[in-house]
Amino acid sequence: MSKGNNESFIAVWISLISNLILTALKIIVGFVFNSPVLLADGVHNAGDVIATVAALSSMRISKQPADEDHPYGHGKAEVISSGIVAIILGLAAMYIGYHAVSSLFEEPAKASVIALIAAAISLIWKQILYIYTIRIGRRINSKGLIATAYDHLADVYASIAAVVGIALALLGDKYDIHFLAYGDPVAGIVVSILVLRLAIHMSQETMDTLMEKTVSLDRLNAFAEHINSIPQVKRIDRLRAREHGHYVLIDARVSIPAELTIQQGHDISREIKKGIMEQHSDVDEVLIHLNPWYPEESQ
Repeated sequence: MSKGNNESFIAVWISLISNLILTALKIIVGFVFNSPVLLADGVHNAGDVIATVAALSSMRISKQPADEDHPYGHGKAEVISSGIVAIILGLAAMYIGYHAVSSLFEEPAKASVIALIAAAISLIWKQILYIYTIRIGRRINSKGLIATAYDHLADVYASIAAVVGIALALLGDKYDIHFLAYGDPVAGIVVSILVLRLAIHMSQETMDTLMEKTVSLDRLNAFAEHINSIPQVKRIDRLRAREHGHYVLIDARVSIPAELTIQQGHDISREIKKGIMEQHSDVDEVLIHLNPWYPEESQ
């Protein structure tokens, strides 16, 4: 297993264990001290456990080599995992929003310093996890790990709102400002909106990859620049590239002088492929189709 794979699996296992601990902490404290936003956040964290297990499973599948039934590899397993995380986040957002709105029509519970401490611990813990996982995920281009990082980011939003909401409720109790007691459920509504936005963003990215949207124009230009640097290449007739999970597949049609031999054309194809894959570590396959070029075409 490569160093990048080891790092990604370690990051996911750390995320899974952290989510299990934080789920128990938030649900117990939220239930005992009757904090709607902390309890809802705890249920959200329970969904995170499922999402992290999905990410772990998909990453194992995606690292499997290509086979007869899957000649392009299993990279899209991570994309499917990202979609599952997006669905879980969307459901969590609706649950948190419903729970928070319902709490507005009930007598607010007395705020607890213990609940505030639990929310603060979650905030710091999840922020560290987000930075840790997003850095590794982006470096090795792991969709599953990036999805896990976004899941941590949703928890950061939730924890910020929980800290603010519970703190406002505590201030309301201390200074007898009744409306501040509703800071907890109002914070829950804010959380639901932020988490829903994140879920929609993740869903869009997942759909783009599954529908094989082309890579960015900057990346296509970088591939084209290398192809054009090969002296024998006279023209790029077509260049396409798409993400297939954590790696990129490239298809190119290029024109070379018609008088070159098959062996020379083969060597040019290998030079193009080798150069692109050396410069772009996430490129897994470069398919080159050669077209004959005649001098009169340039006139």
